[in-house]
Amino acid sequence: MPARPEPRPGVMKIDAYVPGKSKASGVAKIHKLSSNETPLGPSQKAIEALRSFDHLELYPDGTATQLREAIGAKYGLDPHRIICGSGSDELLSLITSTYVGPGDEGIFSEHGFLVYRIAILAAGGVPVVAKEKDYRADVDAILAQVTPKTKIVFLANPNNPTGTYLPFDEVKRLHAGLPSHVVLVLDAAYAEYVRRNDYEAGLELVATAENVVMTRTFSKIYGLANLRIGWMVAPAHIIDAVNRIRGPFNVNGPAMAAGVAAIQDDAHIARAIEHNETWLAWLTRELEALGLTVTPSVGNFLLVHFPQQDGRTAKDADAFLTSRGLILRRIDAYGLPHALRLTIGDEEANRLVVETLREFLGQGDHA
Repeated sequence: MPARPEPRPGVMKIDAYVPGKSKASGVAKIHKLSSNETPLGPSQKAIEALRSFDHLELYPDGTATQLREAIGAKYGLDPHRIICGSGSDELLSLITSTYVGPGDEGIFSEHGFLVYRIAILAAGGVPVVAKEKDYRADVDAILAQVTPKTKIVFLANPNNPTGTYLPFDEVKRLHAGLPSHVVLVLDAAYAEYVRRNDYEAGLELVATAENVVMTRTFSKIYGLANLRIGWMVAPAHIIDAVNRIRGPFNVNGPAMAAGVAAIQDDAHIARAIEHNETWLAWLTRELEALGLTVTPSVGNFLLVHFPQQDGRTAKDADAFLTSRGLILRRIDAYGLPHALRLTIGDEEANRLVVETLREFLGQGDHA
């Protein structure tokens, strides 16, 4: 017998998720550009809803009725096919725990969100990685990894940390190639930012298929990351199954109130989209002018590649930027040690990043 409690197989294979850093010592002002948070902050209406919330002594509505109804009204969905959670991370884990058991396989793309691997291992499953092509998920590579043991496939669309996306035709081709018992999870955390005619978050597919789930979050464009609110829409039978293992009060009351107000504030969302469109294009242009390679992004962040030479590596750039109060995201854990992920910030932060990288690259005022 073991001398002490032993974690079940798979748990100790998990590399704990490490969030983007948020501090830098010895710097007067910090610009945190490491976690894809919106520089506009939340809707004022959401702030007011949060401040006016009372009755903290009471348990929240265990089924998040008002929030589900607000989401349903926004997207034309049946609220009964929606589950809310403590961020979409919790929902990704719940879905995995519902359908993956010991020895089952879960597939995700090469540079996909780290939580997929964690959720699969936590459920006792086997993570299976499908190679990407030009930092974009490859439908054929994913389908080639499918075996009789496959129970779930994750597709972040757009993908974090690359910022790339699959057109809806490709998403439908992926779904058509999967066995009917395999759950396809479309993680659309950044869907609100996408301005492409060939993109769809996946609502149509969820509405017409029995094995497709879409997850969304209030942490990005809605600016409510600290409150931890996510939601998923799925066929009724999947909702029923996931609800059986979901915690009874997994979303708190103040968060629900703020979420309802946020999703109804169309003007605030429009401002966030406009800001992102302007500065995503500007940063891409300016960074490329410095000689850096930038992966085309449809999200609120950029994947910036650095040369693999002494003094100019991503690690060197990160240290230099941090010393100036600019905190970007190291993404070695995603298999991208030669790149940094840059969140689109406010005007001051965006311009400062470019000027600081110009100095780092030794281009001074002559760039």
